[in-house]
Amino acid sequence: MRVCNGWHRFLLCIPLLLFFAHMLSVLELHQNPSAQELHRKQPKKFGHLVLGPAAGEGLHDRLQCQGVKALNNTHFSSYNSNFGSHIAFVTVFATFNPTVDRQVNGRSSDLLTVGNTSYNKLERSMAILNVFINFIQVTMPQSNIIILTDPASGLPVHRDRVTLYPIQGEYSREKLMLQRIRSYIAFLETRPEEHSQWQGQVYHSIFTDSDIAVVDDLGQIFSYYPNFDVALTFRNNKEQPLNSGFIAVRGTPDGILRAKVFLEEVLKIYSSKYMKASRMLGDQLALVWVVKSHPSFDAKRFTRRQAFLDDVAGASVLFLPCLMYNWTPPEGAGQFHGMPLDVKVVHFKGSRKRLMVESWNFLSSSSSFDISDMLCLILKSGRTKYDF
Repeated sequence: MRVCNGWHRFLLCIPLLLFFAHMLSVLELHQNPSAQELHRKQPKKFGHLVLGPAAGEGLHDRLQCQGVKALNNTHFSSYNSNFGSHIAFVTVFATFNPTVDRQVNGRSSDLLTVGNTSYNKLERSMAILNVFINFIQVTMPQSNIIILTDPASGLPVHRDRVTLYPIQGEYSREKLMLQRIRSYIAFLETRPEEHSQWQGQVYHSIFTDSDIAVVDDLGQIFSYYPNFDVALTFRNNKEQPLNSGFIAVRGTPDGILRAKVFLEEVLKIYSSKYMKASRMLGDQLALVWVVKSHPSFDAKRFTRRQAFLDDVAGASVLFLPCLMYNWTPPEGAGQFHGMPLDVKVVHFKGSRKRLMVESWNFLSSSSSFDISDMLCLILKSGRTKYDF
């Protein structure tokens, strides 16, 4: 009987023990933030370049660096494209809150300094736009640059082969991604009319974000892949396999028409399904929806590096790997494995825009003007969060 009573008391104590264990775990949770909470904390941002180890060390097809000196040169194209003068880079650009910065002790509280130059908020945006133009004019000097913008913007851009193209619309920060698709469509609508003045020449368009650096000739896309209407860039990312920061359009009448119809379908899906994401990612989500809804869609092709063609929404769509045509300093699936030797476009999205300005300053101040060395600077600085 005593043994039985002892077991009975033990069983009665179990719920009490479990309750105390639960209370201790709750107290510990409040004292120590969870992994999810730690992940949510923003990493420290730096106002100067911070060099770290170069990802991809020892991989034969990745850039190898010693400091900011490239040990193996990137495969820059020796292909002299005849398309250079027949390509227009098209970007949508808007400025926000161009008011006078707050003054503290007679100086702007919003000034940031890169090298010997200080920038307020408006000047930072213009600095990115100018560096975007600089890179294109170095790597593809015969190409043209077209800036789609609000007619009231009055952008102070006066550069050779650069044209401001006003398109009426809503360029607020909240609607800019939606306006970008609308501006692309409006621009393409004018091309057939201009085509009659081109005397049989074909002028292609590459729509990009303004925070990219073109580091090699992109004209070869249109000769290596002669059968596409629209080109998109893809990555091995299940949720967001496409990036909308690079869209190429063949300049034939059929290519322009099919590209316009394709983008109109993206705009329709954007407007009906993703307006809550209109400030960011809405266009990308709509783009993915249009592509994935096609019967021939095969997600496995996004896990490989090879370019491929598919018919989507009445257009022949060329899918190009982000690793080569839309590479982001270590951010995103697969990109912590280093920088491919054949990279052609570097995308400084997010908080890496200061790095874009620093990279141009490094390149332009170098006596050898070596793009491979500049890419080492980008690779070794890319994991750091910068404030610009």
